[in-house]
Amino acid sequence: MHIYGFLVNTVTVIFGAGIGFFAGTRLPEKIKRIIFLGLGLSTITIGARMALNTKNLFLVVGSVIFGGIIGQIIGIEEWLEKIGEKLKKKVGSSSSTFVLGFVTASLLFCTGPMTIVGSLEDGFARKADLIYIKSLLDGAAAIALTASLGIGVIFSALTVLIVQGLLTGLGASMGNFISEIVLNEISACGGLLILGIGFNMLTNARIPIGNFIPALGVIAITAWLLI
Repeated sequence: MHIYGFLVNTVTVIFGAGIGFFAGTRLPEKIKRIIFLGLGLSTITIGARMALNTKNLFLVVGSVIFGGIIGQIIGIEEWLEKIGEKLKKKVGSSSSTFVLGFVTASLLFCTGPMTIVGSLEDGFARKADLIYIKSLLDGAAAIALTASLGIGVIFSALTVLIVQGLLTGLGASMGNFISEIVLNEISACGGLLILGIGFNMLTNARIPIGNFIPALGVIAITAWLLI
């Protein structure tokens, strides 16, 4: 019996965040800070490596700009923050980093190349190997993020469940319609977004990465039409 990867991924995020929450209450603030900075540096490295895999840099740059305009008009980042605020009120949390933890973890777990490629592959080929690997990585990241940002991270599991579930369903409906070349460009674009998440973790830039999510759809369409 095939177990869809997004279900496994959801469980590992919850499990990792649970460990991070209990561990975080016992860690000094300086240790939490260094964990967060280390995760930020790792995120930048991963994002840069993925972004540089593109065969058409102009296509990636154009998609990010155009997708960012769409996301800004829609207000995706603001929408994510509102969801985080509602969840914070629902659970009665007083954490000052609840929303930041939810938004950061949601974007980190759902905009990467492994999310897109792995979920689509799981849908059209019933092969979830890539998502299972991602699940282990996300579980480890959830420990570190929750230890430094608090319980808001655990609710990113809802984002994983919804986003990866939809991508898996899309993959199942499209079959192997998407070529490897197109998937590579989508992954490169996702890597650029991950790079932005890393910068947010290390600086006060506060790049609204959520607003750039439509870039993934833009590059999927344009790469399919042009490449």
